[in-house]
Amino acid sequence: MNTLDKGKEGEDMACAHLKKQGYRIRHRNFYYQKAEIDIIASKDDTLAIVEVKWRFSDFYGTPETFVTPKKRKLLARAADFYVQKFNWEGETRFDIISIVGQPPNHSLTHIEQAFYFV
Repeated sequence: MNTLDKGKEGEDMACAHLKKQGYRIRHRNFYYQKAEIDIIASKDDTLAIVEVKWRFSDFYGTPETFVTPKKRKLLARAADFYVQKFNWEGETRFDIISIVGQPPNHSLTHIEQAFYFV
């Protein structure tokens, strides 16, 4: 499986999980300048900016540890643009969906409010 296929499959698993939890998927692969937001979803009055990280093993660390400060900054910039472009007036938060292993023997963890920006 190449990296693009793996990324799409991971995002598909994440979207399925979010939908089961009552989220509406608003956008996938939203680009702004050098940043890409994997999934933008909403539930009630909350907009979730979701980064999906998938590793076949957590030998080198859990997937969420690979969301670097630089990536967080880029996500924040893209989220700010999205909120303004679509006039979002509710709460906005940054989530990470961490996937470890290969289907069907994988684990998926949804980390709400994984990081903050002021």
